[in-house]
Amino acid sequence: MEEEYVTGISGLPSAKQAAHDAAVTRLRDAYAAVPAGVPVRLAKPTSNLFRYTRDAAKPGQPGSERAILDVSAFSRVIHVDPAARTAVVGGMTTYEALCDATLPHRLMPLVVPQLKTITLGGAVTGLGIESSSLWNGLPHESVTEMEILTGDGRVVVATKDNEHSELYFGFPNSYGTLGYSLALKIELMPVQPYVHLRHFRFTDPRSCMDAIAQIAANGEYEGHKADFLDGVAFSTSELYLTVGAFSDKAPWLSDYTGQQVYYRSLQANREDFLTIEDYIWRWDTDWFWCSHAFGVQNPKLRRFWPRKYRRSDVYRKLVAYDQKHGLTAVLAEKRHHPPREMVVQDVEIPVDRGGEFLGFFENNVKMSPVWMCPLRLRGDHAWTLYPMQPGDVYVNFGFWGTAPLPAGQRDGYYNRMVEEEVSALDGHKSLYSSAFYSEEEFRRRYNGSAYDKLKAEYDGAGRLLGLYDKCVRGR
Repeated sequence: MEEEYVTGISGLPSAKQAAHDAAVTRLRDAYAAVPAGVPVRLAKPTSNLFRYTRDAAKPGQPGSERAILDVSAFSRVIHVDPAARTAVVGGMTTYEALCDATLPHRLMPLVVPQLKTITLGGAVTGLGIESSSLWNGLPHESVTEMEILTGDGRVVVATKDNEHSELYFGFPNSYGTLGYSLALKIELMPVQPYVHLRHFRFTDPRSCMDAIAQIAANGEYEGHKADFLDGVAFSTSELYLTVGAFSDKAPWLSDYTGQQVYYRSLQANREDFLTIEDYIWRWDTDWFWCSHAFGVQNPKLRRFWPRKYRRSDVYRKLVAYDQKHGLTAVLAEKRHHPPREMVVQDVEIPVDRGGEFLGFFENNVKMSPVWMCPLRLRGDHAWTLYPMQPGDVYVNFGFWGTAPLPAGQRDGYYNRMVEEEVSALDGHKSLYSSAFYSEEEFRRRYNGSAYDKLKAEYDGAGRLLGLYDKCVRGR
């Protein structure tokens, strides 16, 4: 195949363009030097995936050899243009670093996923969501240019209307099976210093879903402007929607990086004020509510848990260590407790079916709380591998924890049940965690025929794993 010239992302100052192009050349050469058949992995210090490999080869066994690519040159913000409200960002850059670069200009990405170490490239090739998603869609919708190292070794820039437009629309939800994003040009939006929150309680799922539909139509709720919207269901009789509005003043400010826990404030307060930075990261300090498993929400322990370690990536490393060594499982067995299944998923359900999903979940899985985040595609174009309908309002339900397995049931019992219910409700499931779909069902739900076409065009020799192998078989 004829080598393609690296054109680069548009609008970069010449010195920054030259430095970036040099890094691209080094990475492309390193990738080309990897022998055929040797799997490739990126040397990323963090991950927010929860696909713990079930069939991976152990060190020293056939198939365990992997080429590790150094992508550290792509873990920074390359350029911010405050006048144009755009940024050019390395694909391995965390949203924490990205917001650190944009907030001093009183700008932020249109959608900032909740956890600090999610990378921009990860949120684009996977999926990301936050409380601005009802208005701004998903993170990839505010990307105007994608510079991608494809599986066949080319470096291309994909936009919605150039010769690589099919890759542009097919890259989201491909999870690195078509290539890796090296740089992305994104839109930014202006912010004010503070966010004014109001928490509204509902006593049944239907009225909560109706309120979401009303906010989607009107942009406000009970006179409070909805720049942001998400919520928490503690049960089907205790649900909260949090409506956030930008503000240039704050009569008081709360701090949930210290002794107070954010999600508990929804039950205690009717309104609140946070700085824009604290609002963006309000869920990271306690990993939503998952820090409870480590005792961090116990006031006595919390005082001694260093603030710098109250963050999602620390907790995730603890979970990964436990999964690797099976500590919790061994302890449960010694205590004669039933084995527990990890149920870590995000699903999108049409808003008019959201109440059904919450009822199903409470009756069958019995985990709480559940995060609720309304979303709607920003534009009028569907995205190839995650075919939500433009204009339709969905609710993302996020649930992250473990549930005791009934007698005689094996791991996968709850996750399979959730998959079946999501399909029955005409919803979609993110692929960052365990999946159990048959290959036929997976292809139907994630546009397998279109994926095959993209795979043939950009990774015809299959140097990278296929989407089903990576996301379901866990290779």
